[in-house]
Amino acid sequence: MSDMPLLADNGSVFIGREAELRVLSDHAHRTRTSTPGMVLVGGDAGVGKSRLISEFAATLPQGAVYVGACLQLGGDGLAYAPFTAILRQLLREHGPEIFTAAAPGGTGELARLLPELGELSIGRPENRGILFEQVLRLLHHSVGDTGVTFVLEDLHWSDSATRDLLVFLIRNLELPGVQIVATYRSDDLHRSHPLRRLLPELERVPGVTSLRLAPLTLTETGDHATALRGGRPLSPHDLEELYRRTEGVPLFVESLATAPATEDDVPDRFRDLLLEPLHRFDDTARAVLRTASVGAVSGGIDHEVLRHAADLPDRELETALHTLVDANVLKVHGDGYRFRHALLRDAVHGELLPGPHTRLHLRFALLIDERPDLFPFDRRAAEEAHHYMAARELPQALESAWWAAVRAGDTLAYSEELDMLERVLSLWDKVPDAHERVQGHTWAEVVSRAAGAAVEAGRDRRALELADEALATLPETPSDEHTRAVKATLLRRRGLARSLSTCGGGITDLVKALELHPPHMPGYAPLLSTLARESLRHRADRVVPPDQEQLRDLREAGYSARELAEKAIALAETAEPADRCAAADARITLGSLHIGDGDMDRGRPLIEEGMEIAAKLSQPSLQARGAGNLGHFLRELGRHEEGLRVLEESLARHEEMGWASVHKTFNHQNRAEIHFELGDLRQAREICEMILRTRATVKDRSYVDAVLARSAAATGDLETARRVSGWAREDRVPGAQRMNVVQLDLLAKLETGLAEGSVDAVLVLSERALEQLELEASRGYTWPLVDVMVEAALRGIEPGRPEETAARARRVLTLAVKVVEAMRITGTPQRAHRARVLAGAAEIDDTGAAERLELWTEAVTAWEATPMPLYLASARLRASVAAMNAGHRDRARDWVRAAHATAADLGAVPLAASAADLARRIGVGPGGDTSAPAAPAGLTAREAEVARLLTAGGTNARIAEELFISTKTASVHVSNILAKLGVPNRATAGARLRELGLG
Repeated sequence: MSDMPLLADNGSVFIGREAELRVLSDHAHRTRTSTPGMVLVGGDAGVGKSRLISEFAATLPQGAVYVGACLQLGGDGLAYAPFTAILRQLLREHGPEIFTAAAPGGTGELARLLPELGELSIGRPENRGILFEQVLRLLHHSVGDTGVTFVLEDLHWSDSATRDLLVFLIRNLELPGVQIVATYRSDDLHRSHPLRRLLPELERVPGVTSLRLAPLTLTETGDHATALRGGRPLSPHDLEELYRRTEGVPLFVESLATAPATEDDVPDRFRDLLLEPLHRFDDTARAVLRTASVGAVSGGIDHEVLRHAADLPDRELETALHTLVDANVLKVHGDGYRFRHALLRDAVHGELLPGPHTRLHLRFALLIDERPDLFPFDRRAAEEAHHYMAARELPQALESAWWAAVRAGDTLAYSEELDMLERVLSLWDKVPDAHERVQGHTWAEVVSRAAGAAVEAGRDRRALELADEALATLPETPSDEHTRAVKATLLRRRGLARSLSTCGGGITDLVKALELHPPHMPGYAPLLSTLARESLRHRADRVVPPDQEQLRDLREAGYSARELAEKAIALAETAEPADRCAAADARITLGSLHIGDGDMDRGRPLIEEGMEIAAKLSQPSLQARGAGNLGHFLRELGRHEEGLRVLEESLARHEEMGWASVHKTFNHQNRAEIHFELGDLRQAREICEMILRTRATVKDRSYVDAVLARSAAATGDLETARRVSGWAREDRVPGAQRMNVVQLDLLAKLETGLAEGSVDAVLVLSERALEQLELEASRGYTWPLVDVMVEAALRGIEPGRPEETAARARRVLTLAVKVVEAMRITGTPQRAHRARVLAGAAEIDDTGAAERLELWTEAVTAWEATPMPLYLASARLRASVAAMNAGHRDRARDWVRAAHATAADLGAVPLAASAADLARRIGVGPGGDTSAPAAPAGLTAREAEVARLLTAGGTNARIAEELFISTKTASVHVSNILAKLGVPNRATAGARLRELGLG
């Protein structure tokens, strides 16, 4: 720490913090020269966080720092406050051109935060992702030549939308030059505080540094007090007393350093320390201060607002303000004033008696009504709701909360919208004309809107609770169309919430909604397309759940997914944008159905037409969905490179348009799958880890985690594979409503289990899945899933396995054959999977060795027609065994060498090890040489292999089976080993061989 005080521009003292300043400066240098990053500055209230930041900012070039603060209205419906303030500064200093550069597709999303940028874009589900992406691009565009620092103050007051945006930015910042500094009060983070849960996650992100400010030491407190007293030091006794009362907190030292000594008891609360010097002010100054404390929801208040609220002659007001500024209670800030510290504002506000408290809050609420021009548009609705609620003016509180919810919805701050709508509902029974105050909406409609906000906010459980509550008040079969539409909307929202959870019933709700919704009213076409899409993804259980019963009833009534999609397309002739979007979505669904049935000529044009319509309507999520589906199906057909191009072109277009965050996870996951099947395991893993660093949603993580676990298992990284897949040798079929999620989860678990050698557990889970799931009804991931089940079964019938394991393996093989025989083949990978399954099934029947070799040869040939080298290598290993059993040793050697070379080149460590092991058993070096490394005691390579099996207790028959030789030949090898070792029997030979490292 520095012994000499540092002076800020305002002349006030700044003691120590030299080390902390160095941390911030060094971090700023790193962000400007290498990688962007963030510093989290924490500390108790009053410890000097804001002052430290102001001193740090003074060391940076002019125009390189932008500051925004979270408001105490953060939990009251006001979203993105610090970012809105920063964006407004950027607009003021750089003009609208920087916003246009950051949002080439239009600034309609950024206009949600800054209305002065123009009209909002049309509503669509992916707006929030586009908004976040455009803010990210704006930060990158603001870097300039000297770099830039963005300061977010008082993160403990942040709303969920601010936290979400902050996490997105810190996980997606890539270019050097951007530093983010965020401050928070550590003593305000109670156990359930959302920031308390978020901080550990942020601190694990590369480039994020934590900085914790401690109170001043006794010596620093003395230096601080001396500077505040004009150079007059305190006596040792007075310093000890000051330190005891303030505990070294700079804010409290400033409050008491110049106060006269007192024999009074030490105040038992820091608030009393803050208020103690204020008693010296006259009544007018204290009244102005109290008024300012009510209006300064952001820690500051504009002069004109304070002038109208204080209702004093200008001369009296100015005199009072001079007094407060001279005493450093208020500070001049722009066109207004800020409290020296938010704690001081809290203390003054907390001292208001009930009467003045109500009157002052009502005065500000009425002022917003009468003079809205005095208040920033983005804060107006939330501040009015806050003041009316504090004033207990319930009718106005309900109405203003409604408009605050509308504003939150406009800014895509769904959690804040939900909070405000919950307030509306809590006041509903207390306000007789509530219906009129919310634009004529009924209670059920408000609940429905709240449920919709909950779905968008990812709070599915709350969405279900709200929808259940409203549906319970509506008749089973409403007689009027309006009520039917309301009920249908509630059912649709509950259905979407259920489809995103594991509770089930999502399809049932969507079907009921379709039956209720008047076809001519808005929302019918989107409902058709949603139901068509969801029916494709839904889980198919052999024990039919209510969802499947309802879905089958729907099909019997003539409403299959295909017919639902066709009907949505037919309704698209209307001019409603929502209907045209629904039609584009339905085209993608219908095209996917055609391709899934093998008709690429009909399916691909439909998907591409849907993508084209989506692009014209500026619907990036739909366009990306089409690209994702098309890329996925091209991969299934064996056209991997073509599928990769489709996905990368879509992602590049989204990057160019500022839409990169929309559907990015889904399409990157498809890319990772293609790379995995092409054998590029490292690239597949890098893509997955990149996605996870950007904090993918829980829904998206299930897709990404599966590919990451499979890639890790294939390379032998079992620790990562177990952690990501959740593999714990369990036999429970994964629970989810979407079939592709279930299949991917199973794939990750089974491949992880096989990689670690847990054959029994893998077979148990495979048997349960084959019995419980109608896998043939959803072909997407069924082919590779059944393939890995067959591999487990083949290992389960190997010699030496318990009969229970072998019996289960045979049952898995039998069930797997039934599945693949029921599925249509539409591409070369599917033909290869089927060939492998049938070859595997031949291992448990009476098929002769020659016939089994022919089947495995067909499987190898089928895989050679695909670009999937790992599957080909695995098939070659099995074919090599079949060749040895059929007496074709040369073919076996060629296949095992090729399999080992492929696995080694691709980094598939477990597969390479299996190939090397088989090569030794065959008697050939895996790299193509004809001899293995020299063995001890003069043993030949073949005798070394026999010796290994001998030490494991193998009989001559078992050794012969393992090494593809006759029992008589095995006996000769054992006799030779005993002679070379000079031992009398097998037991002694085993002990000696273990000593030689052959055990």
